[in-house]
Amino acid sequence: MSPMKNSVFSQKIYSFLLDTYRWYLQTPERSLHQAYDAALKIKEIENKHFNGNKIDIDSAIYSNSVMDYFESDLNKLLKTAKMRLTEFRASRWFLNEENQKAAQKAGIEHPSPSLVLEKLNFIDQVISKYTTIPDQITSKALVVKPQNPPINSAISDEKSLLVNTPTVPPKIPTQDSDKKPKLKRKADTMGVLPRSILSTINRLQVELDPNSEQEVIHSFRQAQRRTIISIRFILLLIIVPLLTHQIAKAFVVGPLVENFRDNQQMQIFLNSEMEEEALVELQRFEEKLKFENLLRNAPPLLPERMEIEMKKRAIELAEEFRNESSNAIKNVFADIFSVAAFIWLLVVSKTSIAVIKDFFDHIVYGLSDSAKAFIIILFTDIFVGFHSPHGWEVLLEGVSRHWGLPANRDFIFLFIATFPVILDTIFKYWIFRYLNRISPSAVATYRNMNE
Repeated sequence: MSPMKNSVFSQKIYSFLLDTYRWYLQTPERSLHQAYDAALKIKEIENKHFNGNKIDIDSAIYSNSVMDYFESDLNKLLKTAKMRLTEFRASRWFLNEENQKAAQKAGIEHPSPSLVLEKLNFIDQVISKYTTIPDQITSKALVVKPQNPPINSAISDEKSLLVNTPTVPPKIPTQDSDKKPKLKRKADTMGVLPRSILSTINRLQVELDPNSEQEVIHSFRQAQRRTIISIRFILLLIIVPLLTHQIAKAFVVGPLVENFRDNQQMQIFLNSEMEEEALVELQRFEEKLKFENLLRNAPPLLPERMEIEMKKRAIELAEEFRNESSNAIKNVFADIFSVAAFIWLLVVSKTSIAVIKDFFDHIVYGLSDSAKAFIIILFTDIFVGFHSPHGWEVLLEGVSRHWGLPANRDFIFLFIATFPVILDTIFKYWIFRYLNRISPSAVATYRNMNE
């Protein structure tokens, strides 16, 4: 390389390193500006659509679709503001006096301390409206008290409230708050009086309350939102992995597998079972030819003709099983993508998971005793009942074929002999530990129906 080219290359490297260093020195100012800009956008939404008040997701001013739109923008802006504030604090901690002097020499002007404090104060004022004690971003009020709740259920309802709490800044924990006992679950509480009596008293109190109508309307809206979120999340858990599987199989895994198998001339059959199945198909084809020839009263097929037909069928079978082998390999890697997409959904949707838990809790514990007993018997008979081994056998064979693995009979029988027993033990423990406390009458109905 000539000296001139070396000089030009060195200048480019120096310029790149200088730009990178200038970008590093401007990190605090840039982060603060982005956080301030996000807070300004939140304030703009408040002034324009909520008369300068907090963005209340439970507000009846707009429809549910409009409020979902505002909620999405609010969550994004709050996330941006918090992340940039964290970046601002971290970058200021790493930048020392020498870096600040270097920034002054490089011509980078930092804002005055008064301007920085003003921006930070404005950001804190905006964010504090949407910050609860556990530092959760304001979202939908997702828990609904039933119209006839028992007194003990108020504890679990209070605990399951996720967001939409009064908009106050986070409280500083004290010794009294640390000593506060943990809330008990509904399954761990036992009332002095029967729940039916307490429920009747509570219902009378609600009916005599002049504000009960507004509370019922508010509870209905919350239940409607909780149901919509739960159904939407369930559909996402089903549709996203399936779409990921098909897209990855068609556009990512498929071309790679086909290219690899074409170049390396890999074997047609992945396991011996596929080869045996192909041989059986070829024998059946040969017998079918002879049988059709006998039905037509035609002269016997010549060996040369029989060999030609058998060769054609063998080539067809080889192509079919080659495609099946390739498809099995594709399924393995496409399933990995599907599992990754499923786990990603669970990680980024913690609020939705809490909503769906509460949704199923209201459904399960809101059923009658006979309905609970019917569902328990249905699930136990399907998964751990007398006829369940046949279903597990078909399921495991289908999974083995899906991945191109040989169906190991010993493993299948061992799985059937152990896993349903473990499931049965878990069912019995759940009935004894939780359902027996929450609804003893449902357990009694279950035992009577099971007998």
